[in-house]
Amino acid sequence: MTQSHPRISKAVIPAAGLGTRFLPATKATPKEMLPVVDKPAIQYVVEEAVAAGLSDVLMITGRNKRPLEDHFDRNYELESALTRKGDAERLQKVQQSSDLATMHYVRQGDPRGLGHAVLCAAPHVGDQPFAVLLGDDLIDPRDPLLARMVEIQEREGGSVIALMEVEPEQIHLYGCAAVDTTVEGDVVRVTGLVEKPETADAPSNLAIIGRYVLDPAVFDILRRTEPGRGGEIQLTDALQLLVADEKVGGPVHGVVFKGRRYDTGDRSDYLRAIVRLACEREDLGPEFRTWLRRYVTEEM
Repeated sequence: MTQSHPRISKAVIPAAGLGTRFLPATKATPKEMLPVVDKPAIQYVVEEAVAAGLSDVLMITGRNKRPLEDHFDRNYELESALTRKGDAERLQKVQQSSDLATMHYVRQGDPRGLGHAVLCAAPHVGDQPFAVLLGDDLIDPRDPLLARMVEIQEREGGSVIALMEVEPEQIHLYGCAAVDTTVEGDVVRVTGLVEKPETADAPSNLAIIGRYVLDPAVFDILRRTEPGRGGEIQLTDALQLLVADEKVGGPVHGVVFKGRRYDTGDRSDYLRAIVRLACEREDLGPEFRTWLRRYVTEEM
């Protein structure tokens, strides 16, 4: 009989990074607030968590991140102005972000890496499994990756990480997983993890992307984890210890994702994400696609 594990309800979103790749735009504006069409990138991530049933969201922030809190809070002055104008459509959009989820915030303080950011969530998460969503990775809502990961964790226990095949010459940009196959085509058993290996040393071309469902045992490991690559506390290093000893926090599985993912932490991919999503919008797509075709054929 399939074992039942605790229902996951909490999501953690690390959002303390400085966004240096987008300077000067991020000098005074958090990178997570950069718009993707007409919504900030971070709202897509929160919406993904909520769609997977995780309505309790903790955001790990840092200095100059107050706009994140303001975005998910009520803006009574703006709402009142829109109400007076009878602009119900824009009023609904403004209220949507503040009604999405129960939001919590904690500051990371020192930028000591992703592992340290996740550790900051320990008092809020407690002893329950939880999800981690990185704000740079946008997953298309038509490809419900996180919901699938939650399903696997609740059935198998332990932790689940998101994996995606990349070109071998790109693997040095990611954490990389060694895996064994399972009877489910999109699910693998993780047998090893390496943070940003050289191409020749990589055990596969399966890269870790920014979605995790973690057993709370990871917190004790992170407390003991020494700084690794880049002088930071790496989440991958802690996960490797979970892989090495199932008795600590259960097995580690991976879900191999083949859907649509947008890396908004990279300037080129950020632009591609805007173009793709705008082209697919019913309200923007027809006119924008017409202009884009004309631009490509006549001006490039």
